Amino acid sequence: MSTKLAPGPKGYPLIGSFPALKKDPIGFFVKSVQEFGDLVRFNLGPWCAHLVSNPEHVKYVLQDNNRNYDRQTLGHKRIRAVLGNGLVNSDGAFWLRQRRIAQPAFHRQRIASFASLVVKDTVDMLADWENYAETGQVVDIGEEMLTITLRIVAQALLDTDVNESGANVISEAVIVAMRHINYRITNPLSLPESIPTPGNLRFHKAVAALDKIVYGMILERRKTNIEKKDFLSMLISACDEETGEKMNDEQLRDEVMTMFLAGHETTAGTLTWVWYLLSKHPVVTRQVRLELEEVLEGRLATFEDLPKLKYTNKVLKEVLRIYPSVWTFLRSAIADDEIGGYHIPAKSIMILSPYITHRDTRFWENPEEFDPERFTPERFSQLPRFAYFPFGGGPHLCIGNDFAIMEALLIIVTVLQKYQLDLLPGPLVEIEPLITIRPRQALAMQIKKINS
Repeated sequence: MSTKLAPGPKGYPLIGSFPALKKDPIGFFVKSVQEFGDLVRFNLGPWCAHLVSNPEHVKYVLQDNNRNYDRQTLGHKRIRAVLGNGLVNSDGAFWLRQRRIAQPAFHRQRIASFASLVVKDTVDMLADWENYAETGQVVDIGEEMLTITLRIVAQALLDTDVNESGANVISEAVIVAMRHINYRITNPLSLPESIPTPGNLRFHKAVAALDKIVYGMILERRKTNIEKKDFLSMLISACDEETGEKMNDEQLRDEVMTMFLAGHETTAGTLTWVWYLLSKHPVVTRQVRLELEEVLEGRLATFEDLPKLKYTNKVLKEVLRIYPSVWTFLRSAIADDEIGGYHIPAKSIMILSPYITHRDTRFWENPEEFDPERFTPERFSQLPRFAYFPFGGGPHLCIGNDFAIMEALLIIVTVLQKYQLDLLPGPLVEIEPLITIRPRQALAMQIKKINS
């Protein structure tokens, strides 16, 4: 095994590259790859980290040798403060057990059964937009997308309706929690969460608000003892094949919180970027509408229509290339390894960033340009498997990716059949790279009826 160390920035004594990572994580990663190549080694305080951007190396970590790379990282430790030990954070036999229990909730037939719900909720949202269009009221499209995706995931996965006030509580709590986690990840010397600093108090209040909602759902379902065909009912009734044990409330809470939050926050972010990019590219928008007219002929879309909307699918894939919902995946090396001829010591933090790999000019021509035609079968088939991995890959491929794609596509087409969304002039839109990737500022848009 090689003893050669990968190149990378020296950083500062003791704290390494933490200041650069905290100040501008995306800029730091982009510059590091440009200067040092496919595998970049740097220190984060006492931790050794490697930024992995070559698709073959990404494939090696996530798939080929995934058993040597678990999720026992600082980032996942911070995320556990919100999501607990759900599918996003767990490993090994426990993760496999939970995954098998959850998998039936995401089978194709079950996803298809939720399509009409997605369309109905979107139509209800558009009814509210009627007044916005008539009065010229400006809306924060990010907030609109958070509200609709939250409502959909609550109904589809938990058979629970979330009213506007509940949606606001959840959205605000999620933002507070995500920013706190991001701060804790990039500040190794931050005070423990047990110390009542203003930031820690805000975080605990946010998690408590989320816990109250999720535990409330679990308690209500246990009290009524009514079995429904949703994710929560499946988890409550599922048994461990070996022991016959069922999940306790804490385990249920972790899985529900994971699906509830990850299931709306990531899709809402993707849709926000969809409307931003379409507003910047009217030619693409017109082409999507032409496809909708040809395929749908004025009626609402169904699940069966989605494969026929080939150009719209390419648009969504291109949005996920430029702005992947989760912009980094973290792993920790269990044992010493070798990647690309370089030594990977045990306990190294492995950082895999779709945002970076999706901009590699060896695979993507003019990567900053919005071009859905990259995803024609002919062009896409020429790429390495992990040149594009917005949902991760290997055994830990996001369990909800098919649901998220179905949901996003149906919302996009239902909106575009009736409305045009125009971004108002303003400052340059900046990226806020938290756990998910979102616009730093509100995206103010004006809603206009088509042909009005």
